[in-house]
Amino acid sequence: MFGKIALVWHMPALNLNSILKRLLKQPTAPFHEYHVRAEIESLLKGCPHVKLKRDKFGNLLATYKNGKAKSKPTWVLGAHMDHPGFVKPTTGSPKRDDWDFLGGVGQAEIEAGVKRGLRKAKGQMATWNFPVEVTNSRIEAAACDDLIGCAAIVMTFLELSRLDIPTTVHAAFTRAEEVGWLGAWHLAQNWPFGPDSVFLSLETSRPVNGAVMGGGPVIRVGDRVSIFDNEAVAVLMRTAQEQGIRVQRCLLDAGACEATAVQAAGIRSAGISILLGNYHNMNPSRQIAPEWVMMDDLQSMIELLKALVATKHDGIGERTIRERVEMCMTDHDAQLKAGTKLFK
Repeated sequence: MFGKIALVWHMPALNLNSILKRLLKQPTAPFHEYHVRAEIESLLKGCPHVKLKRDKFGNLLATYKNGKAKSKPTWVLGAHMDHPGFVKPTTGSPKRDDWDFLGGVGQAEIEAGVKRGLRKAKGQMATWNFPVEVTNSRIEAAACDDLIGCAAIVMTFLELSRLDIPTTVHAAFTRAEEVGWLGAWHLAQNWPFGPDSVFLSLETSRPVNGAVMGGGPVIRVGDRVSIFDNEAVAVLMRTAQEQGIRVQRCLLDAGACEATAVQAAGIRSAGISILLGNYHNMNPSRQIAPEWVMMDDLQSMIELLKALVATKHDGIGERTIRERVEMCMTDHDAQLKAGTKLFK
């Protein structure tokens, strides 16, 4: 029985390129993530040590649990399944070609892009009509944001299973991020993963503030709205350093991600981003175009995630800032007293 499972999970059909092609070809829009969710469920179905369930909002939750081992902290990897797109109006009597656009794209750019033609999908949505291109150096599709994050989680879970890593890690594939983090907010308000877990948003983001495409995934100090948990960021940086994984550390404040929503509900949160070309399908000339990311950046993110969830730390970090300062106070107590006596 074990031998048959091992053969299945070594099949070429489940390498990173095939996972990307299967996910990126799925049409999606806010509130219409059913094709993406079904594909993720298909990819992870039968994966050893992985259990799937859906919450009341329709988010897909996954847990990899192999034995009693846990990383410290226990991480919850998050990525959203939607992308800006066209949906059928919910009021009036819409005609065949009547659409509402949901997501952050300007009206002038939308109107110009519609003239190029849309891809109408099963269900009540339509997307930009671009092919999926996956090479050894570059990934291009109509919706890299955030299906690249979804693919990173799927590949991480499959790799943990293939390597039979003893650990526990959770994941949340969320809905309706592009219209205000709605799936993430529901998740945070009904948090099922325990008080000691830390949410880690996996996103694609515009390169700003010195971050460069091809320079590795970006460990986010924060986003446009909030600053993330400093101790969680320290664990990410230390893990990357220990494993020799090339990363960047930046404030990516050209947008906001789900870590902000989850953190606002009182849950410790951090973020990692793959830098994205043609964010929300707008090229530098503000014409509608396919999004793209660098393959090396994605592969480095997956390596970092595998190392992260298989590592035990002394709490969320080696020492909290409070612990470090209090140790310094103790170490220098004699010098403090000696110097203080000389003040007049």
